[in-house]
Amino acid sequence: MLCLTPMAILTIHTAPDPVLKQKALPVPAVDDRVRQLLDDMLETMYAAKGIGLAAPQVGISERVLVIDLNPGEDTQDKKIYKIINPEITWVSDEDSRYEEGCLSVPTHYADVVRPASVKVKYLDETGAVQELSAEGLLATCIQHEIDHLDGILFIDHISALKRNIILRKLLKTRQNLESAD
Repeated sequence: MLCLTPMAILTIHTAPDPVLKQKALPVPAVDDRVRQLLDDMLETMYAAKGIGLAAPQVGISERVLVIDLNPGEDTQDKKIYKIINPEITWVSDEDSRYEEGCLSVPTHYADVVRPASVKVKYLDETGAVQELSAEGLLATCIQHEIDHLDGILFIDHISALKRNIILRKLLKTRQNLESAD
């Protein structure tokens, strides 16, 4: 008999939560726990209206991330990425600039310059080794999510002045929410 575990919406941690600054640990084996985590992360990402989510953002310091550049669309060519232990193996010399946002840095956006194309080696949800070549928004999203696994936020790529303004606003918002409870 097949027993399916219901998916759960996890709590997204926001800056300046210390878990977001920790380097995540590699996943030793892809098992049912990891597959459930991937499914829960997708459900959480969709509920938050995001296109990518890394495990540290839900308080789990493991090298796991999910991406869906077209959430809500159910097309034949829809591609959901479930990525475990990613490693960037190549980056292009050409850069691209995207206005990035983040579920862990809500309501704040900034232009970030990253390599325009990347190749990444990773494990899929079956534990098989995969390699992916990405460009454009997918390349940016992969780099953004891998940054999370290394304890880096997109605001770490902008000026210290802008970063500190954003962090102060996030801290004030958190303090206001806590005092309202």
